[in-house]
Amino acid sequence: MNTQSIIRLQLFIYITLITMNAFSQTPDVTKTYKQIGEVELQLHIFNPPGHQAADNSPAIVFFFGGGWVNGSPGQFFPFCEYLASRGMVAASAEYRIQSKHQTSPVECVKDGKSAIRWMRTHAKELGIDPDKLAAGGGSAGGHVAAAAGTVEGLEEEGEDLSVSSRPNALVLMNPVFDNGPGGFGHNKVKAYWKEISPLHNLDADTPPTVVFLGTEDKLIPVATAENYKAKMEALGGRCDLYLHEGQEHGFFNARNPENFEKILGQMDVFLCDIGYLKSTE
Repeated sequence: MNTQSIIRLQLFIYITLITMNAFSQTPDVTKTYKQIGEVELQLHIFNPPGHQAADNSPAIVFFFGGGWVNGSPGQFFPFCEYLASRGMVAASAEYRIQSKHQTSPVECVKDGKSAIRWMRTHAKELGIDPDKLAAGGGSAGGHVAAAAGTVEGLEEEGEDLSVSSRPNALVLMNPVFDNGPGGFGHNKVKAYWKEISPLHNLDADTPPTVVFLGTEDKLIPVATAENYKAKMEALGGRCDLYLHEGQEHGFFNARNPENFEKILGQMDVFLCDIGYLKSTE
């Protein structure tokens, strides 16, 4: 992308953010994608303007951060609103977390896979292309998305496994993608870390990925992201890594408008490049 194109995109994003009032989004529809006992898990869905069920739009589902313990799907509503304005169906998912459901990271990943499978199963109802379904997230939510894109197994019992739970692309913000010794959260998953760590389950089918990371992140070292990128590329995959100088963990959130705008621009470039968004030119 040349300099003029980048400037045009930045201006487009700036105008879009002003128009959508980035901190007051309301989903167009909320759907229950999974019920476990009395627990109902919902997808908060944002549709492009004029979207119809007969459409075949690309889509993305985001998973919030919070260490698999806390968090809220509202964290990614601003991202959803922006991508909907660009023509994607964008959802932010609830999933089980320790503070509310006394669960482990295993249930988080199972729920992430269930959300992706539900969207693919209901593609005609949602007006989406089941073969252009991305997953994204931040921190532990980035782990959920990345694990769905890399880890075999950890599927919810009773679901139709003939429908894939693997996303077609990944959008990851300071993701927890190394659960090995020395990686974030290792003690939580020590007994099964090889089964749940995205870094240790990469293969030639890992979806094209974009990663955003602050250089001063104390939880996810830059070296980890560079290792992830190198391993993916050695397997023939694509991993775009954007390092944000001087930024710490969680820098991507919409409460940091300057960082948020930069990430939207970089995310937009990636999604245009893989054919999920149309160029603003």
